[in-house]
Amino acid sequence: MEMSVIVPAVNEESRVAGAVSSAWAAGAVEVIVVDGGSCDETCRLAVEAGARLISSRPGRALQQNVGARATRGDVLLFLHADCRLPVDAGKQVEEALDDTSVVGGAFCQAIDARGRLFRWLERGNAWRAGRRQVPYGDQGVFVRRNCFEAVGGFPEVPLMDDVMLARKLRRVGRLAVVRGPLQVDARRWRQRGLIRQTLLNWCLLVAWTCGVSPDRLAEFYRRHDRK
Repeated sequence: MEMSVIVPAVNEESRVAGAVSSAWAAGAVEVIVVDGGSCDETCRLAVEAGARLISSRPGRALQQNVGARATRGDVLLFLHADCRLPVDAGKQVEEALDDTSVVGGAFCQAIDARGRLFRWLERGNAWRAGRRQVPYGDQGVFVRRNCFEAVGGFPEVPLMDDVMLARKLRRVGRLAVVRGPLQVDARRWRQRGLIRQTLLNWCLLVAWTCGVSPDRLAEFYRRHDRK
């Protein structure tokens, strides 16, 4: 198995090097950072950490598709810049994909924050990804390259692209949840509050299920580097 890691980034100078380094340590054959127009030191730090840098128009789904097209691996792993892979991530992915019915999956998380509520959130996210087959992007989504291409990659929408990809992949096969843990920065929960952010995520998912467009939903989900 050859695992290519794609990291979409915009203004992630404090975190991108850590994400890239964790991907190399996890056994990636290549690490590609797709920059969406950073105005800080993200690009320089990504290259210094050993990543191949590609520029793209902003938009996480678009950036991830651009990165995927530039890879050579037979397994693609999409890693958010504020996440860190465990050192045995490559082995975990390979073991999951030994099952031919599995087309991809995601990791259990370890959110970088103390408190019982965060531990419940980790378990809830693992349940959603495993039982409901709906992993989110901050769980480190991995997928067989041929399956990713067969379903057309990420829908290039401003929000819900990870959920929409999961829905398409479920038509092809099963999604696995591996033990990880994937280290996740708690910044978004700290910015908004854990309960408020979690409720917002649920409301957005329900609204999308009821037919609200991703463009409309994106108005309620601001980017990490915007106040």
